[in-house]
Parts: sequence; structure tokens; C-alpha cells
Amino acid sequence: MSPAHIKSPAVAAVLAALDAGGSPELVTLRDAVRALLTDLAKRVPGRSVEVRVPPYGAVQCVPGPRHTRGTPSNVVEMDGVTWVLVATGRLPWAEAVAAGKIKASGSRADLSPYLPEPPESGSPERVG
Repeated sequence: MSPAHIKSPAVAAVLAALDAGGSPELVTLRDAVRALLTDLAKRVPGRSVEVRVPPYGAVQCVPGPRHTRGTPSNVVEMDGVTWVLVATGRLPWAEAVAAGKIKASGSRADLSPYLPEPPESGSPERVG
């Protein structure tokens, strides 16, 4: 598990709800999405890609040309459950894009080099 997974009870709760075949509570999903977005922005600082997970949040990340006005040229957008699954390694980036669960535009919008979040040393990585 990544540091964000361990530090965020919301991420653990969302994953538990999904594992049980249910839907996470919206407030818990919001908190999980924000925790994982914040972690991404810290791990991959920059302002060339905007990652949007409406209605819960958005961050800018990835080094490169800075976006300042209008619609960014590099945008990634998905729903909250998809973000949690991709960020935690439960859903591969390429599979989510192919299924239309992720809308990614721009030459820098491929976040696969940065996701899933790296596991914390000594912790087993869970994918599935």
C-alpha cells in the first residue's frame, strides 16, 4: 500500500466498500479522492497537467510548461471511484482509458508513469 493509503482512513473505507461489492459513502469517497489527488500533486509536482475528479477536486501536476489561462492543453478527467481504483493499482491506467473511464487529452496527459502510487517499502502491493 502507498503512504496515502495507510494515512487515509477514507481510502481504506472506500476500498473496503468496493471489495464488499457495495458503493462507498459519498463523503468518504470525496475524502479518499482528495487524499489521493493531494498525494499525486506532492509526488509529481508541476503545473502542466490538470487532473479533474468532479465534483470532488482537481490538481495540477507533472513537470513541464505551466498552464495559466483558459482550458489547459493537458487534462485528465474521471469519476471518483475510477480515480481511487487507478491511484491504488486496482485498475490499470491503460484498461481504464480503453474502457472510456478516463478522458485524457494532451501530450502529457498519460499518468501511467506515476500511477499506481508506489508502495511503501516493506509493504506488499495489492493489485486486483
